[in-house]
Amino acid sequence: MKARVQVMLKQGVLDPQGEAVRHALGSLGFDGVEGVRQGKVIELDLAETDRARAEAEVRAMCEKLLANTVIERYSVELLD
Repeated sequence: MKARVQVMLKQGVLDPQGEAVRHALGSLGFDGVEGVRQGKVIELDLAETDRARAEAEVRAMCEKLLANTVIERYSVELLD
């Protein structure tokens, strides 16, 4: 089973990378971009075949390592 985790900064947390990308886009002539939030996508290949256990395991991974839950939020998607 595969899992996809998306990690983004929480609303209200300053995103300097997103701001740098927004500025660079403006410099390239893309003036209509008013804001950019940058995050990360992590894809995992799991041995677990039970969906509920796989999701619980991935959420535990997020809480312990993959996301800084103080400033980031995450979502988990299980793929067949």
